[in-house]
Amino acid sequence: MDGTSRPPALAGLRRTYEGEPLLEADLAPDPITQFAVWFQEALAAGLPEPNAMVLATASAGGRPSARTVLLKGYDEHGFVFYTNYESRKGRDLAENARASLLFPWHPIRRQVRVEGTVVRLSNEESADYFNSRPYGSRIGAWASRQSAVVRSREELDARYEELAARWPEDPPVPEFWGGYRVSPLEVEFWQGQLDRMHDRLRYRRTRPGWVLERLAP
Repeated sequence: MDGTSRPPALAGLRRTYEGEPLLEADLAPDPITQFAVWFQEALAAGLPEPNAMVLATASAGGRPSARTVLLKGYDEHGFVFYTNYESRKGRDLAENARASLLFPWHPIRRQVRVEGTVVRLSNEESADYFNSRPYGSRIGAWASRQSAVVRSREELDARYEELAARWPEDPPVPEFWGGYRVSPLEVEFWQGQLDRMHDRLRYRRTRPGWVLERLAP
C-alpha cells in the first residue's frame, strides 16, 4: 500500500444495458425530428422530468462548468432554456457562445447529446415566457442574483418578501433575465447495449443538411 486513500468499492453499481438495436435506417432524416420521437417515448415511459438536461459551458479561458436546467422548447432552430444573464452560465455564454447539452434518460437506457452555438432569444420571446410563469417564479427571478454569494437564507427570503410587496400582481420582466437557444451542430443518440457495445449515432451538420455517422462505443 502506498498510503494514499482508495475509493469505495463500486461493484454493486455495475449494470447490464440491453435495448433494441439502434440502426441508421430507423432514424429520421434530421436530429430534431428524431429527438421529438425519443422525447415522446421518454414521456410515455413516465421518466421524471424528461426535459431536464445537463448544460455545459466554458469561459473564454476554457474553464468548464455544468449544471442541470430545464428544456422549455425545441424546434428546427434548436433547444431553448431560460436563466439569469448574470449567472455563471450567462457570463460563460457572453464570453464563449458555445454549449453542450445532455439528456440522461437512464431508465430507458438512452441519452442524447447536443453540441452547438448559442444565441439569446429576442426580448419579446423572453417576455412571453416570463409572463406565462407562476407568480412566485417571477418574483424569484428578481430576488435571486443567481450565482452571487449571499450572507444567509434569511437575506434571500427578505429580498423575496420585499419584491413581492413591491409587485403584488405582475412583476415586470427583469432586464437581466431571458432565454437562450442552442443551435445544434452535432446531435448524438446513444442506446445502451450488452457488453458495452452501445449504439452511438451522430448527426453532424453540413451544408446544406445533416450527415449521419456511427461512432464506436
